[in-house]
Amino acid sequence: MLIPPAAWFTGFIPDLPTPFDAADAIDLKAFAALCERQVAAGVPAIVVCETAGEAPTLSPAEQELVIRTAVDVARGRVRVIAGAVSNATSHAIELARRAEAAGADAVMSVVPAYNKPIQEGMLAHFRAIAAAIGLPVILHDNPARTLRPLADETLLRLAESRQFVGLRDGGGDIARPMRLSHSLPASFRFLSGGDFTAFAFIADGGDGAISEVANIAPDLCRTIFSHLRQGRLQSARYLHKRLIPLIACLSREDPAALKYALNVLGLMSAATRLPIVPLDAAAQRGVVRAFAAIADEELIDGVGA
Repeated sequence: MLIPPAAWFTGFIPDLPTPFDAADAIDLKAFAALCERQVAAGVPAIVVCETAGEAPTLSPAEQELVIRTAVDVARGRVRVIAGAVSNATSHAIELARRAEAAGADAVMSVVPAYNKPIQEGMLAHFRAIAAAIGLPVILHDNPARTLRPLADETLLRLAESRQFVGLRDGGGDIARPMRLSHSLPASFRFLSGGDFTAFAFIADGGDGAISEVANIAPDLCRTIFSHLRQGRLQSARYLHKRLIPLIACLSREDPAALKYALNVLGLMSAATRLPIVPLDAAAQRGVVRAFAAIADEELIDGVGA
């Protein structure tokens, strides 16, 4: 039985990195272990081949391999959301079709970068992707990377089709869920696109966050979300505030800092692909200090004593 995205596109959903080995090949063993760790933590879904996954550096065949691995590990226990990241609509369609063939549960499609399409162009781009597949489509608005935001009016027009099931809002617009929810289907989901805005976004009516820090502390993120849902804002704020130094490190050098942090935990290599380079020594020390700031309360498994 198909479970509608409204039931699982919620909470803190990790944006998984793509591990590489010393030969610059994808380390599927490490990636499978990352997936299984998230399954064990009870996350509702995982995102692969997107921002943290260094999607632009992966070939279509590599992306399909990553997605199939995630699907094989998940075995229906969590949902797999696959990025279809390209500023060429035809290429994005190819990636979306490959994701569907690999068994993904949904596709995440970002506003095209560099091209700077007008809103009608975005509308046509996303509709063409949706028409090419039978999967739910999650929109990704990230103006810092694309230079053009997805306008509210465009979002509303896209959501006239129930195939568009949610939005990853990377623009930090915490008022967006409150502003638009009454004009959208009740099943449409709003998730923050980053960890800095996650607390405010959820507290102001959002449904969760696509998160990098959830790669490191999935149990803690689930606790924060539970507190927010139960109206325990002070407890949620305290825990989220403790994570801010680590979130700051991750956001400054994304995704190299995430890979280094997971390397510190012994979960994967810190290797990246050009044009992303590994962290320098000063940035590495910053990650270690951020870990030390939360180790006293054992907020993250594997950190501290």
